[in-house]
Amino acid sequence: MMLGYLLGRAGIDVVVLEKHADFFRDFRGDTVHPSTLQMMDELGLIDDFLKLPHQRLQTMDGLFGGTKVRIADLRRLHTKYPFIAFMPQWDFLNFLREAGQRLSSLKVMMNTEAVDLIRRGETIGGVRAKTPDGIVDIEADLTVACDGRHSLVRERAGLAVEEIGAPMDVLWFRVGRKADETENLFARIDPGKMMVTFDRGDYWQCAYVIAKGQYDAVKARGLPALLDDVVRMAPVLRSGIGDVRSFDDVKLLTVAINRLKRWTRPGLLCIGDASHAMSPVGGVGVNLAVQDAVATANLLADKLQRGCPAEDELDAVRRRREFPVKMTQAMQVVVQNNIISGALRGGNRPLKVPLVVRLISALPWLQGIPARLLALGVRPEHVQSKTAPTP
Repeated sequence: MMLGYLLGRAGIDVVVLEKHADFFRDFRGDTVHPSTLQMMDELGLIDDFLKLPHQRLQTMDGLFGGTKVRIADLRRLHTKYPFIAFMPQWDFLNFLREAGQRLSSLKVMMNTEAVDLIRRGETIGGVRAKTPDGIVDIEADLTVACDGRHSLVRERAGLAVEEIGAPMDVLWFRVGRKADETENLFARIDPGKMMVTFDRGDYWQCAYVIAKGQYDAVKARGLPALLDDVVRMAPVLRSGIGDVRSFDDVKLLTVAINRLKRWTRPGLLCIGDASHAMSPVGGVGVNLAVQDAVATANLLADKLQRGCPAEDELDAVRRRREFPVKMTQAMQVVVQNNIISGALRGGNRPLKVPLVVRLISALPWLQGIPARLLALGVRPEHVQSKTAPTP
């Protein structure tokens, strides 16, 4: 949606396909970081965007084996929007779609699922899509795969995925919240257990971290055992834990970190999770995808006025974005291997706060460093693509 809006704004005829009838998908990334808020400001959309219901996070505190630490303080950032906005992703997508309705060159097709690629020899010439009225061919000078970590377009194009790996999966669920229940804790880590909670206004959004491949073992222990662990780690959830009535209310998110070595074929470009799946560490996936979209529009919008750029010109997106992706994934792997894996292994010894976390918590001026990495990322993008003149 972001790339569609940017290209439509630049006067490029663009079609965005969404296989569902609406954007109301559960359990998507709902964190809008300052880097994305800055982009919305650069597009002149921020005032209306921030009128949508959202919660704001400026400090990130955690419990390591009962010891409270401060992991990041976004108030130390010299940026116009020093907070993370928690907003349902469907609200973000609907906002972009409504903003795009003012653009005559942007068309959004709902209930339309890409099922194959159209080929013109070695060149990708569009997609074959399933609609409520049957199969249609949608021809295009450039096809962009934005269809996630299980990208069908990427698969059909034969692009190989390099798996980096993750030692964990996540159980995702929501628990009711009373108006007088407040808590600033973000992460809780005990021997053998880890959980993250987000205050979403009228409910708590919860991520219970488990070792990779252990979901069946968790289910075998039973739901009461899981919920007992949850309440022991986060007593604030006790009053609303009854909202989780069965494992149908618990969604398994299989965590993966991977990336493509090659993001392109002639006439085709992959961006976002289709080119690099991120760990949930830091909640940066959506924001990395948005930055990919901005970089794509910056690099290709003018060239698309003359048809599809050559593959080397399309590859400029990878050359621009690969370094931030690799650096972000490397930092996620460090956190996974040095904090999360150690916590999930458990054992009888008390859990010690890692030295680097103790330093960050003890020296407030250091809290701006993880805040900057979380909020702005590595080499953030800015909107440079032009707006087409009004006829």
